[in-house]
Amino acid sequence: MHIGIITPAAAKSLNGNRATALRWAGFLHELGHRVSIDVKWHGDDYDLMVALHAWRSADSIAAYKQRYPDRPLIVAMTGTDLYGFINSHPEQTLASISAADRLVTLHQLATRVLPASSHDKVHVIHQSAVPLPASLTASGKRSLRHFDICVVGHLRQEKDSMRAAYAVRDLPDSSHIRVLHYGKAHNDEWASYAMQEMEINPRYHWLGEVPHWKIRRAYSSCHLMVLSSVMEGGANVISEAVVAGLPVIASKIDGSVGLLGEDYAGYYPVKDTDALRELLMKAEAEPDYVNRLDAQCRKRAGLFTREAEKQGWADLLKDMGY
Repeated sequence: MHIGIITPAAAKSLNGNRATALRWAGFLHELGHRVSIDVKWHGDDYDLMVALHAWRSADSIAAYKQRYPDRPLIVAMTGTDLYGFINSHPEQTLASISAADRLVTLHQLATRVLPASSHDKVHVIHQSAVPLPASLTASGKRSLRHFDICVVGHLRQEKDSMRAAYAVRDLPDSSHIRVLHYGKAHNDEWASYAMQEMEINPRYHWLGEVPHWKIRRAYSSCHLMVLSSVMEGGANVISEAVVAGLPVIASKIDGSVGLLGEDYAGYYPVKDTDALRELLMKAEAEPDYVNRLDAQCRKRAGLFTREAEKQGWADLLKDMGY
């Protein structure tokens, strides 16, 4: 088939949606299909269309279904769709959900917020990650001088991006915790937050947007990753950290619980600075706690292999009769 993938992220963007579109295109190509990627549907004669974002791609979804009502349409539900736009922009978001023949979600708890009438359309495909190369794993010895916490993601409201920085303010002098924050600021205001924080908080270091190879190097050298989001559709950084052998501490939201499991020991309540601080200090002081997180992450790693994600697409297309 000729499959079109519509993503609101521009071609040269380092946005996660663009990375997802490229990865999915690769899998679909390996499965024998011709794949095109664009930010908007321009009337192309696709045999099947995959649209990332029910709301941001709503115009393309509506136009495609109007032109080709009998051709298959898959809509991938992002975190902002599930936990934001389904409430703030319900008309277009729900219209996209209704138009879709299948809904791809990135974790198993998404049905908690989707209309009951759409549940039979849902197909879960976990995002995958590539394991670290042996050379990087061998050389990535964790610092003895610092207890490094990495935060990976653009600075914006949905990520509660400064929470880890707030959590390491005023730690006792005996603590060696340091936060290394990688990600582009959503706007000048968020950049200002990060720069002001560095002036008053010597434990916090904002590195800005960096190439992905530097993120992978950070996975090999840090002790933990913090994901502080208030909403996630199923963050790929969790997949990457788990596959890289880096334990995660995360805010307790469906998007993270759906990936790490209900019984995971590394959750804290959303936006609870004190609770996050306690977990970080516990991790620094108690190696057995970090080992427990590591063991739990390793049990989930099989969900996030490239083979599993590719098979997820093969199963979905087979289920749709292709």
